[in-house]
Amino acid sequence: MRIDNVLPLLTARGIGLRLDGRWLFRNLDFSLLPGEFLTLTGPSGVGKSSLLSCLAGTRKPTEGKIVRNFPKDKGIAIVFQDLLLTDGASVLTNTLCGRLNRYGFARTLWGFPEQDRIDAFNTLQELGIGKLAHKWAAETSRGEQQRVAIARALVQEPALFLADEPVASLDPARADAALSIFQREARKHGRPVFAALHDPRQVEKFADRELILSSNSPEDWTLQTVSRHVS
Repeated sequence: MRIDNVLPLLTARGIGLRLDGRWLFRNLDFSLLPGEFLTLTGPSGVGKSSLLSCLAGTRKPTEGKIVRNFPKDKGIAIVFQDLLLTDGASVLTNTLCGRLNRYGFARTLWGFPEQDRIDAFNTLQELGIGKLAHKWAAETSRGEQQRVAIARALVQEPALFLADEPVASLDPARADAALSIFQREARKHGRPVFAALHDPRQVEKFADRELILSSNSPEDWTLQTVSRHVS
């Protein structure tokens, strides 16, 4: 889905990353537009996670520039591969951490406002894990934890989402449900999604465009519109 005459929220201009003496990617040029779902694909080890880290600002690219065009208070919501949950906190508290940027540290010592708790619980419900709200994160399965990490990102209500294999531990039905929510966030609220996915079916079903990294050469990458086949 291409939106004309709209400024990109994030633009990569000629970015490249060199790690351990080799280039993972070079001369990457692409933008993330409001309302779109962009997927990142390619073989293991090609640099997908590293690219997402560069866009998130947790890793500095070796070359090129990343331009972010959104208010700082909105920021980027990230679903990491290693999830980064707090095992000794409840599922609901982990989800509420998506709202931490709205309050000072002292404010959260007294708990989150009731509306935040309602929003977090409703998000967990939509992802099918509302019944786990008061369980410790450590007591849940990997797939359940992955949905908690997704819920945490959703309640942040960011400018955009970056997600690194966000549904890798979910069965197809639950994965589609989660990706449908991300797609809705993009379409309805203009919060674009850039997600690394490994399942071609998911790419075809949810993505507007696909950025493909290749192991042949760090400059051998492709950005293409996704064609949907109607059966």
